[in-house]
Amino acid sequence: MTEPKLAVVILAAGQGTRMKSSIPKVLHPVGNRPMVQHVLDVADGIGAAQKVIVVAPGDKEVEKLAEAHGAVAVVQEHQRGTGHAVAATEGALAGFDGTLLVLFGDTPLLTAATLKALLACMGKDASIAALGFRAGDPTGYGRMVCDGDRLLAIVEHKDATREERSIDLCFAGILAVDAKMLFDLLRRVKNQNAQGEFYLTDVIALARGIGLSSRPAEGSAEEMMGVNTQAQLAEAEAAYQTRRRAELMEAGVSFAAPETVFLSADTVIEQGVRIGPYVVFAPGVKVLGGAEIKAFSHLEGAVVGKGAVVGPFARLRPGANLQEDVHVGNFVEVKNTILERGAKANHLSYLGDARVGAGTNIGAGTITCNYDGFGKYRTDIGKNVFVGSNTALVAPVKLGNDSIVAAGSVITKDVEAGALAIARGQQEIRPGGAERVRAKAKARKRTRKKG
Repeated sequence: MTEPKLAVVILAAGQGTRMKSSIPKVLHPVGNRPMVQHVLDVADGIGAAQKVIVVAPGDKEVEKLAEAHGAVAVVQEHQRGTGHAVAATEGALAGFDGTLLVLFGDTPLLTAATLKALLACMGKDASIAALGFRAGDPTGYGRMVCDGDRLLAIVEHKDATREERSIDLCFAGILAVDAKMLFDLLRRVKNQNAQGEFYLTDVIALARGIGLSSRPAEGSAEEMMGVNTQAQLAEAEAAYQTRRRAELMEAGVSFAAPETVFLSADTVIEQGVRIGPYVVFAPGVKVLGGAEIKAFSHLEGAVVGKGAVVGPFARLRPGANLQEDVHVGNFVEVKNTILERGAKANHLSYLGDARVGAGTNIGAGTITCNYDGFGKYRTDIGKNVFVGSNTALVAPVKLGNDSIVAAGSVITKDVEAGALAIARGQQEIRPGGAERVRAKAKARKRTRKKG
């Protein structure tokens, strides 16, 4: 049996004035991903054949994101309610014959499972399905007036009677309906209500008036959470992080203190990884099985190989590639650098725009001097190299396999394989000199005090 065609309309034209931000509301991130992108992702997850985003005039950033994710952006010139917003998509969906699902761009916690359950309510005996949730405090929400498993109407809070306001099943704003029927019904919607707007919810009563039935579906209040303020954005972020951590633990990832770890939407962590407290996974991170990320480390745009150890207090920046059994320790920063199997940089170093060969040891305080104020240059360090502490490698420079660099060196020229490089000033020892230095320093101090 062929699945019915599905189109998704995402309403994202709200001004978001309560966010008090210059960023369009739906572009505020949850899990380092714009809220509306979460909704687009879930639309893809349920097999949407077409995606349309309703945007406000001049909202070019949202339009650009829509296009990048295979959606069509439609401008709602004047914000006159949800029914008016959906009606604006009729041209973009001309010729579409199937089910239309209406979503909101500020609900990043929606899951494909809940939307599939909603769509399953559609059938021979139901032309419309509406998604609701039980609210502890339903003030401000539209109420779903039901008779058993039949949805009779959705009444906005401002228009509801006292009896209707006592209903705790609230409308989440999410509706599934036959597309052609919906646009016919929307042409009949009036704005004779407390807000003077064209309500999408009025199509329920209009459909019932022509003998068509509607059914309710129910999801969790958390999943339906909309974001209108910075405080609500923080609540959504907290809920999202809790969900992602739970998913990873279920998949075999160990967290010492899960509530302290921050994840991005695209974070990939394989089974058997151990994560310490206060670790941040910014976008673009993949950690392979058996690796350990110790406390207070920050990773972005990095790959951590099997059995590798990172941290504590390590920073992996974009382009960091740690292969199997690599160690990157405390206060080490790695950027655009590959550390090959078994390489170690355990203390206080910066490795940027470099290759570190297999089995190489990078001593404490080593710096790859990769930038001269105008361009970036690479450092190539071969296999089984020993780089002594407090070494500066001035790129572009190459250290051959099995070479040794003495501690305290400033290396400006290539070092051949197997060679020992020493580049530091000659040590001089003057017997009794320490006491003479101290005496001179004390004399200067007395002079300053007298002056």
